[in-house]
Amino acid sequence: MEKTYETPRGIIHYWVDSNSKQPALQLVFLPGLTADHRLFTAQLEHFAGQYPTLVWDAPGHAASRPFDLTFSLADKARWLREILDREGFGRPVLVGQSMGGYVAQSYLQQFAGSLAGFVSIDSAPLGRAYMTSAELWLLKRMEPIYRLYPWRLLLSHGSNGVATTALGRALMREMMLAYDPDPAGYARLVGHGYRILAEAIEADLPYRIDCPALLICGEKDRAGSTRRYNRAWHAKTGIPLNWIKGAGHNANTDQPGVVNRLIKEFIESLNRSLSGE
Repeated sequence: MEKTYETPRGIIHYWVDSNSKQPALQLVFLPGLTADHRLFTAQLEHFAGQYPTLVWDAPGHAASRPFDLTFSLADKARWLREILDREGFGRPVLVGQSMGGYVAQSYLQQFAGSLAGFVSIDSAPLGRAYMTSAELWLLKRMEPIYRLYPWRLLLSHGSNGVATTALGRALMREMMLAYDPDPAGYARLVGHGYRILAEAIEADLPYRIDCPALLICGEKDRAGSTRRYNRAWHAKTGIPLNWIKGAGHNANTDQPGVVNRLIKEFIESLNRSLSGE
């Protein structure tokens, strides 16, 4: 069911399915930058009827437009918390792809002890120590770079660069076409997303993950330094890291069956912990 949540800067659209056999845990899916709720179609279909699920079009994305792009990453996490409270999602597991994983970490920073679990898909840690000063400098200057690209070239590179399969590429292209009438708006959205990411990293907060977690990354992920970040994240924290063979940055669309299995096994381990097994 599609619902809306009004904020001071715009209206967020989200989809919730609370019909499930096991309401003790809830799955919340957070798409990456410029992607929307359709990114998790395969996951939502797989877990339908098993757990309550929620997915959003993040602020400024797809149906959640128009939106005043003056918010921070922390604002997004706070609005997410308000939506989850409204829907009665008291023990959520946040599943964040790319930018969605950063939103989940900001959520953990603000609402410590509130999550049942966290699954990162082709995302990276928010800790300042993982990123170089040059990388941060570049993140804050992405909008003019994206403005230089002809839209057709950007559409091709954007869809082919994040996925390795025809299905994954077609889906990303479809999501990007939501911005087809306004390529300048697309560049603004990308620039804003990278800028608030850089600002969240520069804040140098602990971003401690205080719940069970799982890292998932495509073996062929070529989005920035995602693979390097995940190797360092795993080495520093010991969080289990699963490499998805043949998958790109959108691993959950390239290899949905494998990713669904990993999420299911992770959720089942949480259920066993909750039941005291």
